[in-house]
Amino acid sequence: MPGIYRRVVVLLKLVFESVLFAYGSLKGDRFRTFLSLFGVSIGIFSIVTVFTAIDALQKNVSTGLSGFGGSTLYIQQFPWEPADGIEYKWWEYIRRPSPKIEEFNFLKSRSKTSEAIAFVAFSEKTIRYKRNSFSGGFIAAPTSEWSKISNVEMERGRYFSTFEAHSSIPVVVLGSSVAEALFAGEDPENKIIKVGNSTARVVGVLKKAGESIVSIFDTDNSVTVPYNYGATLFNVRNSGTLICIKPLEQFSRDEFLQEIKMLMRSVRRLKPSHADNFALNEMTFLLKQTKTIFRGINLAGWIIGGFSILIGGFGIANIMFVSVKERTPIIGIQKALGAKRYMILTQFLTEAALLALAGGVIGLLMVLGIVLLTKGNDSFPMELSFYNIVRGLLISSVIGIVSGFVPAYKASKLNPVDAINAK
Repeated sequence: MPGIYRRVVVLLKLVFESVLFAYGSLKGDRFRTFLSLFGVSIGIFSIVTVFTAIDALQKNVSTGLSGFGGSTLYIQQFPWEPADGIEYKWWEYIRRPSPKIEEFNFLKSRSKTSEAIAFVAFSEKTIRYKRNSFSGGFIAAPTSEWSKISNVEMERGRYFSTFEAHSSIPVVVLGSSVAEALFAGEDPENKIIKVGNSTARVVGVLKKAGESIVSIFDTDNSVTVPYNYGATLFNVRNSGTLICIKPLEQFSRDEFLQEIKMLMRSVRRLKPSHADNFALNEMTFLLKQTKTIFRGINLAGWIIGGFSILIGGFGIANIMFVSVKERTPIIGIQKALGAKRYMILTQFLTEAALLALAGGVIGLLMVLGIVLLTKGNDSFPMELSFYNIVRGLLISSVIGIVSGFVPAYKASKLNPVDAINAK
């Protein structure tokens, strides 16, 4: 144990002295050091920026999924992806009937694998309060179990009561953007607004969701009303509709999908030879799309960052060869005084690693600047995570060691006599 302890102490002293020696060498020629740092800094900046952007995209996707449930099934007229995976046959899909309230009632009474089922009808109406109006959104009229599926979060006020959800009482819940446009900071609770030609009382405002690439619809720009009240505002049979179904956890995904498909074919009286005239849409398709995006961005970042780091690596190797040549007599003196090969090797590898690590730190500071500039953007919440910081520093350190190994090895192999007499 004492022998191991002495070796560890000697190694730590060697590394510490190597760091000091490397710092003095790098400080001596600042312009050359800057040129070497630049390539590594740009490379680490590119790669870590991509990592950070992917984290932000994944957080965006997670936010969209949490708002509507990643396991929720959507029965609609149009599929999110082609049935055969090749061609999107819109001319066939457009002839399909939209989901009907009767089909919703049939599913609700027959399904054994569903935890909650909701029917939602959509329409567009201008919303007014005094002289302010909002016409850039839409009205969503869901049935009572919508709140169990969409994970409704309130910023203020409340959601519909059970009685309101099953009646035609004119109450509305506003999206955050609608509330801002109509009330401009004024408390909207219990205010009377006009929805088309009807009047309704505001009972609550939804929490701001922000933009998500996997959201089913933009709740911030929506006005939500109970289905029965919505039926008095517009013709629900001729509007956009969908049925949302949240499965029970004890059933497998295949059991759930097979049951819903069978019930839909039954309620639409489809013969065994007839193709489905409805679409069962799942979030898995959107997740596949986002994974493809992530892979593309990741690859682009590695390519761009890789070229920059490669250039930076050559720069570090070049500066280390120059450094070895300039300090050849000093290396000879060190070896003549008893310095081992591994000491010389460690000294120059530490210098190369320190140089690359400094470039990595500068690159990370550049990424931090981008993160601070985009701070407050709810739709793209970039954060420089501890994991990405460590990953960036490790990459830069490895590049430094790899780039500096050949010059360091060459320095360690020098003959003391020849090195001292070198000019």
